[in-house]
Amino acid sequence: MLSPIAWSTPPKKYGPWESMVSLLTEGLVKRGIDVTLFATADSHTAGKLHAVCPRPYEEDKSILVKVYEGLHISEVFERANEFDIIHNHFDYLPLTYSKLVDTPVVTTIHGFSSRKILPVYKKYNNSTFYVSISDAYRCNELDYIATVRHGIDTETFPFNDRPEDYLLFISRIHRDKGTKEAIEVAKRSGMKLRMAGFIADPEYFKKEVEPHIDNEQIIYEGHVFQVRKKELLSNARALLHMINYEEAFGLGVVEALTCGTPVIAVNKGAMPELIMDGETGFLVSGVDEAVNAVQKLGSISRKKCRESVEKRFSVDRMVEDYIKVYETILEKRKREEKRPWGFYEILTERPGYKVKRITVLPQEEISLQRHAHRNEHWYIVSGEGLVTKNSDQIRVLTGDSVDLPVNEIHRVSNIGGQNLVFIEIAQGDYMGEDDIERFEDKYGRA
Repeated sequence: MLSPIAWSTPPKKYGPWESMVSLLTEGLVKRGIDVTLFATADSHTAGKLHAVCPRPYEEDKSILVKVYEGLHISEVFERANEFDIIHNHFDYLPLTYSKLVDTPVVTTIHGFSSRKILPVYKKYNNSTFYVSISDAYRCNELDYIATVRHGIDTETFPFNDRPEDYLLFISRIHRDKGTKEAIEVAKRSGMKLRMAGFIADPEYFKKEVEPHIDNEQIIYEGHVFQVRKKELLSNARALLHMINYEEAFGLGVVEALTCGTPVIAVNKGAMPELIMDGETGFLVSGVDEAVNAVQKLGSISRKKCRESVEKRFSVDRMVEDYIKVYETILEKRKREEKRPWGFYEILTERPGYKVKRITVLPQEEISLQRHAHRNEHWYIVSGEGLVTKNSDQIRVLTGDSVDLPVNEIHRVSNIGGQNLVFIEIAQGDYMGEDDIERFEDKYGRA
């Protein structure tokens, strides 16, 4: 389990990605699954903790981020052979290591900081697996193995059916999160607003937020610890989530609902997947509708808010969903007996034809051979190879294909620095592995 190192796992204060990694890791351990957590050294887990970064770099500015990110990621991939699956929660950087190992890599895409990072995700789209955290936040340029929405430990969030008379903003202080708009809703509603969260954009805080803080109606409590965060969530009349971007999930929304606190949110991103409009909160288009929604909070059952999370967003449900993902990946990557040159996977087999996904390791090669009962068609998925076809030698790259008729002598060598992966479609009256006549073989099988 590869966690980010911006914050500890679990985080002391803010850290939604790290929080999800912790809940998933501990849930898997409870199921008897052997998990090694790669995180900061001050992290905690019932599994095995491996760390090279002593503290979160957001808490210790003396830590050179790129150096420790490189060290952190390299640790898991240098130990890849010890694991059945590598689960990456560290964004796109670990993908650049993924083709250097045989262990399958699944990445939970928690968010896109920019479309500029998409080329990395697109490059590894066909060789790794992606999980989305909401249907709304899927990129149509990528393939996904599943959507797994976050789950939380509902028992650690206190339910409160008798809230105090204040609205709440709790998130990072940033234009995307709509801090300014939350202040406007509170002022126009004539209600107190408590705010908490770390200042992600100091200039925005100074210009748009700080001038309104009077510690009477508009109160900023700073970057609070988890205990205080849960107190604020459970005692609030409603959470204001006035986002200005297409949010991938919205963990704070689910945490508020767990406490029985309805949410007034701008209808963007995953919000319709979290909030039942008119039942557990209100989906609004902007400040005007949010002000009107404040007046209708009495119609919301706080008990129903809690029950909606228990049914849809529990840790157990999330863990179960990820176990299904792992099982699917392992089935997809199920290998035949490993060959000295690499391995293959039978994708489908029917009378008269067989389809394989073949992986040849760097600088290795399949024996010089021919078949008496079948012809083959090779399509190169990734890597760089050299195909011997009778007396000809053909250099092949991604997207190239080669036809090999019955009795044609052939071989493929991986001449690149990464795995050579190709699809083999065989057609004929016999598909057995003993239909191979070898002429040369570097592994002594001729």
